Amino acid sequence: MRSYKFRLYPGKAQEKEMISHLWVSKELWNEMLAFTKEIYRHHGKFPTTVSLREFVRNSGLFSQVGQELVDRLYDALHKKIKMKRNGVKYGFPRFKSIDRMKSLHYPQFGFELGEKLKVTPFGELSIVKHRRIKGRIKTLTIKREPTGKWFACFSVEQEKVLPKENNGRKVGIDLGLKSLATLSDGTVISNPRHLLERKERLAFLQRRLSRASKRGRNRLKAKLRVATVHERISNTRKDFLHKTSVQLVNDYSFIALEKLAAREMAEHRFGKSINDAGWNMFANMLTYKAESAGCRVVFVNPKNTTKECSSCGNLTAKELGERMHNCQFCGLSMDRDLNAARVIVKLAEYPALRAGMNAKRQLHDNFPNEPSYPAHCAGSLASAREALRKI
Repeated sequence: MRSYKFRLYPGKAQEKEMISHLWVSKELWNEMLAFTKEIYRHHGKFPTTVSLREFVRNSGLFSQVGQELVDRLYDALHKKIKMKRNGVKYGFPRFKSIDRMKSLHYPQFGFELGEKLKVTPFGELSIVKHRRIKGRIKTLTIKREPTGKWFACFSVEQEKVLPKENNGRKVGIDLGLKSLATLSDGTVISNPRHLLERKERLAFLQRRLSRASKRGRNRLKAKLRVATVHERISNTRKDFLHKTSVQLVNDYSFIALEKLAAREMAEHRFGKSINDAGWNMFANMLTYKAESAGCRVVFVNPKNTTKECSSCGNLTAKELGERMHNCQFCGLSMDRDLNAARVIVKLAEYPALRAGMNAKRQLHDNFPNEPSYPAHCAGSLASAREALRKI
């Protein structure tokens, strides 16, 4: 499955009708959510999709769009139940304003793509097809951005093709904030800090927005200016990550990354910097682009990758401000991010190494006079197996 996104240029009458359908979708969502809460309050269970679809019949929306809205609410409710059962904190669906209702989704039919995009009930919309679609179009989503721009997003099913041959090297990547990524071969990818570049301009426009009177024309203009800056930040971030990920999957045949919980980390500390760096977005781009590039992406457990020595495997505690790894066991001294990247690629190549190192540490705690874990054991699979056998 692949996604294609194209810019739409609807006429004034078409845009007015599309916005009215977004308004109806918002009203329909709020009515169904209020009905759901009322049913749950009296009967202790959520309504079925059949009862919710009764709201769609006379709403004025195209049937496909209304039914998809019902399915979206139903999935959100049951995901809340699933997360609660698993002990995970997850928000309940909320009532929406017109600013939060951004798209109209056509899951099966109601659209046709030719020189223009024909959509029921809006007619033919002007579309800029900057690239050719390969595969069979399955769904269409018409999306309105906060800046007022309209886009058509197609979900396309493509035939599987054999990936091209990739004879690149193996590499481990340690994601960070000082630099976006440090590779195990010593390459450093700098962190552009897109938000920081426009921080002052954004703060100035947000102050003007907060001072503007509500429901006034000046407030709408100020809101549009803020949205434009956010859009530029987002576009530059995506452009940089796309170009970087393409270069990596083409240059390397094996990429190892940490399986980071970026959302939880952002809630705990350095949230703005982590979100600006786009760790999850970068990892997702590497994953889906690697498939067609003949590259393999492996995620490893991030536990102790910063503390572990890439040479001897022993742990060395570090404060956040310490930028060098100085191993007190084997004497290795190098940048902490480079050391972590080398640990990551070794763990991805030989997953048994970590189990072996943990067993060795437990043995060393019980018998302090035993010799330390030999550094050469991480060099190959055969030596790793031999080390595990000795342990």
